[in-house]
Amino acid sequence: MKMITFFIVGLLVHVVFFLSIFDIYFTSPLVHGMTPQHVHLAPPAKRLVLFVADGLRADSLFKPDDNGTVRAPYLRSVIEEGGTWGVSHTRVPTESRPGHVALLAGFYEDVSAVAKGWKENPVEFDSVFNESRHTWCWGSPDILPMFAKGATGDHVYTHTYPPEREDFASTDASRLDTWVFDEVKDFLNVAKSNETLLNKLHEEQNVFFLHLLGIDTNGHAHRPMSKEYLENIGLVDAGVAEIVTVMDDFYGHDGKTAYVFTSDHGMTNWGSHGAGHPSETLTPLVAWGAGVQTAQREGSQKYDDNYLKEWGLETYKRVDVNQADIAPLMSSLIGVPFPLNSVGVLPLNYLNNSQHFKAESMYSNAVQILEQFRVKMAQKKETTLSFLFTPYQPLTDSKQMDFVRQARDLIKKGQFNEAIHYCEDLIAQAMEGLSYYHTYDRFFLGSSVVLGFIGWTSYVVLFILKTHASLRKPPSNMHMVTERNLGQAFLCVGLLVALFLLVQSSPWTYYIYCLLPVPVWHSVMREFETLAGLIRSIPSLPLIKCFGYFLLVTFGIELLVMSFFYRAMLTLGLVVLALWPMVSGLYTKAKFRSLSWMFSCLFLAVFPLLPVVGREPNVNYVICAAVLTLFNLSSYLWSSWRGSPVMRRDRQLFICQMVQVVLCAYTLTSTHSSLQLKQGLPLFNQLVSWFTLVSSFLIPLLSSTKLFQRLLSILVSLVCVYLLLSTGYEALFPPVLSWLMFAWINIEQEAMTTQESTYRTEVLIPFVIVMCTFESIQVSTQLSSRSISHYVIVMSMTIFLMLLSVMTHILTSKRIIIGQKRKMHFR
Repeated sequence: MKMITFFIVGLLVHVVFFLSIFDIYFTSPLVHGMTPQHVHLAPPAKRLVLFVADGLRADSLFKPDDNGTVRAPYLRSVIEEGGTWGVSHTRVPTESRPGHVALLAGFYEDVSAVAKGWKENPVEFDSVFNESRHTWCWGSPDILPMFAKGATGDHVYTHTYPPEREDFASTDASRLDTWVFDEVKDFLNVAKSNETLLNKLHEEQNVFFLHLLGIDTNGHAHRPMSKEYLENIGLVDAGVAEIVTVMDDFYGHDGKTAYVFTSDHGMTNWGSHGAGHPSETLTPLVAWGAGVQTAQREGSQKYDDNYLKEWGLETYKRVDVNQADIAPLMSSLIGVPFPLNSVGVLPLNYLNNSQHFKAESMYSNAVQILEQFRVKMAQKKETTLSFLFTPYQPLTDSKQMDFVRQARDLIKKGQFNEAIHYCEDLIAQAMEGLSYYHTYDRFFLGSSVVLGFIGWTSYVVLFILKTHASLRKPPSNMHMVTERNLGQAFLCVGLLVALFLLVQSSPWTYYIYCLLPVPVWHSVMREFETLAGLIRSIPSLPLIKCFGYFLLVTFGIELLVMSFFYRAMLTLGLVVLALWPMVSGLYTKAKFRSLSWMFSCLFLAVFPLLPVVGREPNVNYVICAAVLTLFNLSSYLWSSWRGSPVMRRDRQLFICQMVQVVLCAYTLTSTHSSLQLKQGLPLFNQLVSWFTLVSSFLIPLLSSTKLFQRLLSILVSLVCVYLLLSTGYEALFPPVLSWLMFAWINIEQEAMTTQESTYRTEVLIPFVIVMCTFESIQVSTQLSSRSISHYVIVMSMTIFLMLLSVMTHILTSKRIIIGQKRKMHFR
């Protein structure tokens, strides 16, 4: 196999294994075909008003400020007098779309939406809005349309502001919330003179949804501890109080309106969200109005997280829920069926109703989840051979019927508490069953991927050995006959696998994952002579040297694995790497180059020890990085002027790049100052940033193809982009890394003068083997589902490095010549 063919095949193999993670772990949990479950009792509320304060942390709402003043006095009064409160526990990813899906549909985001940026609906799903009679929504154009698109009919009405208003650099993001409150009040005023609209508003099972984005926007722009973020909470609290008053007046204080206030996710101290930090996953929940339990005092509570004392709410009963539980709560309050795909469990402690109503509601909740289990089981049974299908034993068909009949009998006998507990047990069993069938094919697919990747790793090792170790012999007649038989055998295996998948009606992607190991292992088996030659050559190898290489490879693998969990391991690796000139004896031959290598490694080793997030921006570091880059470039031009002069064309290019460095440093400081003054991003800065990004790939191609000049041009171009993306000490990373790279080039040149020309290849081979072995370990650990993100990182890194090798080849070998005539040759 030629090198270019090997590269292309390797790229395709890694792409396939990267995509396999979506079929193994990121498959849609949703099923369709369930029957809606109704509670045949009168609901306590005719309408529901849902407030979602996007990006609001639980502690930011509940915790008083330093002088003891509460930030949300109205909601605090509801907690102390009129309603029930608690913490809503969200799940990763703590983003706006997944959070709203959990709140309104009762299930945790279909993870296949990650490929669409959480914006669209990869699979249609049911929601409280869809089950309602009418729903009116006000808020962000990023959130509201997806629930309107997912609803059947035209009973979900959305009112959104222009997307341009969602500007993180805006002067005052709280105006987004003010817009929502004003629109709701105007809407109700208009309805008084519109008879058609008035009739709709007085129907039952209506929902009003107010999406409040100002807090989230201010949190991103100014951080959650900022004055803007905290003042926005007070504005929202006042707005909620005003809307409640307007609603009660509009409906004549009929006492049939239920209110729910919550958030989709929290936010870290440095203004981000998406991960699983408590500041991101703990969100407030306050409910009051029709059908909601009023405030209750409690001396001792079951929570030991110290939040109650910190928030000054230790005497008021706290009722925590999972975020998906809010959807069945809202459904129960207004008497609509639970969303068909909901996995939330109705939080009965929030309801102020009879035990009969609670028991009937829990029964509907249990049957609704059991319906999903039945559909999931039927789908898996249809696509699995009967003798291979293994049902979920705790909920076979007969046991399902027994569960439902027993729960119904308990309700008929008036044993409501027993029925509630029985339904809770049924929900727990159905949830485990859903997980069982959702992951039914995971082991099968994971095994296929592991088998294929181990085969590919084996082939890579054999390919390298065959290419560089002279282990290949001319094929004999017997070898050709064996290869023919081997090909026929693997062809039969491939046909059997394809037939097995065809009988089971498997998706087309299953064919790729399951058939790919066949040609890979066929290629491995064809290299049997190479492996045999390696075994025969073992006695002639220096065992001590081989054992040393083995220890080095093992150390490299362990260091790479540990660095995913402990970044300080990278520091350890760089410190060890700094000792290389001392161990190899290079220090005695080239002291200056060795010292340069050692110091650059040690300086670079500092960066993994520095905090990644949670720090304040400091543009002084960025300016220092720019000055350091200018100093290095000036030093090179000055030294070249005295030694071998740089061509006039290249010298002009370097001067232009120096001007660009200055311009980028100015743009960064100007942008930082403008954002602090809430003046937005100047147009000039935007133009400079986009020009720098585009030109960074083109300017190096204008420079000379001499090694040092081209690398220096590439470095300056990348530093310009890095300066615009930096806010602190990370701007110093490219200059320090380039120092190490140039030191490596010098040491490599020194080593090449004292060793054979095959030195470079011998150095690369262990690293290739380490990378392949590391990836195999990463793939094999996926069957335990402990490190999915690490697998994705490794696959992405491998694909990126392959593509990067092509780009670096272009950047280091090609040149664009502008304004220079080519020589003409005449005969």
